[in-house]
Amino acid sequence: MNCCILGAGAWGTAMALHLDRCGHSVTLVPRRIEHALDIASRRENRDYLPGYKLPHTIQIGCEIGPVLMEAEVIFLACPSKALRSLCASIKPHLQAAWQLKLALIMCKGLELDSLKTPAEIVAEELPGLACGVLSGPTFAGEVAVGKPTAVVLAVGSDCEQPERYQEAFSNTGLRAYLSDDVRGTELGGTLKNVYAIGSGLCDGLEMGDNAKAALLTRSLNEMVRMGVALGGQKETYFGLSGFGDLVATCAGQWSRNRTFGQRVGEGEAPQAIVDGQKSVVEGYLATECLYRICQEQKVEAPILAVIHAILYEGLEPLTAMQQLMTRDLKSES
Repeated sequence: MNCCILGAGAWGTAMALHLDRCGHSVTLVPRRIEHALDIASRRENRDYLPGYKLPHTIQIGCEIGPVLMEAEVIFLACPSKALRSLCASIKPHLQAAWQLKLALIMCKGLELDSLKTPAEIVAEELPGLACGVLSGPTFAGEVAVGKPTAVVLAVGSDCEQPERYQEAFSNTGLRAYLSDDVRGTELGGTLKNVYAIGSGLCDGLEMGDNAKAALLTRSLNEMVRMGVALGGQKETYFGLSGFGDLVATCAGQWSRNRTFGQRVGEGEAPQAIVDGQKSVVEGYLATECLYRICQEQKVEAPILAVIHAILYEGLEPLTAMQQLMTRDLKSES
């Protein structure tokens, strides 16, 4: 299968290595031409995934048009805030992409202005192209070397023969599970980043393992309740793109969102952290988007609200976390 990965961050690069091990023809296309030239010459993505060599069977593309002419599947691996512009750059080349059957979204987040999910953006910008979502606990470094994990491949009814893609993208290191809940899969991947920031806040404030476990348990409860209210299926949030990704992102030392929360808990300013690093903290913008959605739809989400107050309203982290402990007592359900 001819696979094209648009976006050469850590996750996109790791997916290129995985697909190459699956025996597919793989082209990785960075956003910047100088980045493409550097990867092609060094066979390593020093900016986003240093230390992992790319075999010469993985082609490095500099322009979208020529790559799309042969692609059967495109993987959209840019940050969520850049997805609409990426789709706009794809659109002029679609007519010549005669083999292209499916676009798979790899980013996790919402569009700040419209509050739309990535799948909604792709449907608007690339009408007529089947679209799906690939999500789950996927630390790039572990995927890059083939350590075992499992993901959800969520596709709509417009995707023909989804089992073909499930089989094509699975091997002994990565197992794909099919789902038809595209919206729930996207919301799970977005929500878990917010609660990973909360996990990091616990670490930064040195609140201890008990507090962190309690927060994550209540976060899962809030994720399921909010996710169902916003249109996903309940079972999805207990699956790989919900609970599974939540566990990995909240526990992993590699997690950008957890690390971001830890630094905020230790006293750093949220905006200064975001502005001072190359990699994107998807949970930062996701917190604002989800908070606005909950306000508009009158969905109660106290943990999300407290994290939003810390990141956007200047509330002191320790004071904010204490507010959660002094809310009215209730039953666990």
